[in-house]
Amino acid sequence: MEVLLQLCAVLAAALVCLLSGSLSVSCIALSVCIFCLIGISAVFRLMMRQRIQTLISYLMHVQDSLELPDLTKCREDSLGILHSEIYKLVVLLNEQSQEASKGRRYLADMLSNISHQLKTPLAGITLLADLLKNPSLPAEKRAEFAEKINSQADRASWLIRNLLALSQLEAGVLKLKPESVPPGRLLCDAVKPFEVMAELKGVHLELSAWEGTPVICDRQWTVEALSNIVKNCLEHTPSGGTVTASLEQNNFSTNFVIRDNGEGIKKEQLPYVFDRFYKADNAAFSSVGIGLSMAKQIFLLQNGDITVSSKEGYGTSFLAKIYTH
Repeated sequence: MEVLLQLCAVLAAALVCLLSGSLSVSCIALSVCIFCLIGISAVFRLMMRQRIQTLISYLMHVQDSLELPDLTKCREDSLGILHSEIYKLVVLLNEQSQEASKGRRYLADMLSNISHQLKTPLAGITLLADLLKNPSLPAEKRAEFAEKINSQADRASWLIRNLLALSQLEAGVLKLKPESVPPGRLLCDAVKPFEVMAELKGVHLELSAWEGTPVICDRQWTVEALSNIVKNCLEHTPSGGTVTASLEQNNFSTNFVIRDNGEGIKKEQLPYVFDRFYKADNAAFSSVGIGLSMAKQIFLLQNGDITVSSKEGYGTSFLAKIYTH
């Protein structure tokens, strides 16, 4: 750059001589002008080659290390604009690459989890099928084993259906069908299927709800989410305990409150109860840890949320909200 400035100064001096001097001086000045123009052109081409080479080196460096440049060092000329645009493109490609990598890891984890969860029912089916091959097996045992195979097959089908639904919820591709529904009916539909289960277990199941102001949600999936919470509370409430489901509404949200006075959740485990496949120490043997995670995702997709509070030995309370605005 300094050389270029010096050449410009010489050229300016030569032009002055050309305009004010004699013929011989003018010829010399003209020669100097031509020389300076050639020099300036050479220097300019050299600078452009250097900047292009710098840009090529940058592209190769980005390709190898995915490091991004300092935009404050980019100039405002055409090459600077090109540098800036390349920077933006690299950022976009990096983000897309990270999303694709995240999606691949999620798919691999999901397939691994599905495979792991299916091992138990499939192993049971295989074992029982081998036992049925015994020709001397009594008829009553055959009927018993056949019923167990049917039960394990139903469990495998339930696992696949719910795991796929959970994966769709987490990926945000599940198509919900919002409609106007009285929230009291949602809570009633969620509690009713567990009345027999509660009676057999000796747990008092209380429902305190009225129709209330309608909310906009997918009726089927919202009932599914609330059912998963009710089921969880029943599983962790001993005989003689109580599970209550109630409805609250205010100007900001519709609240579904489901609580029990069962064994509660340890403080250190509380932050993870909505994580996919998480099972607390006191989880039922048959639990796979997807019900609460699915419930959380369903409410999040419908302008809502679910929170939990618990104290070990005193019970657990779930608050599921659908916000008004």
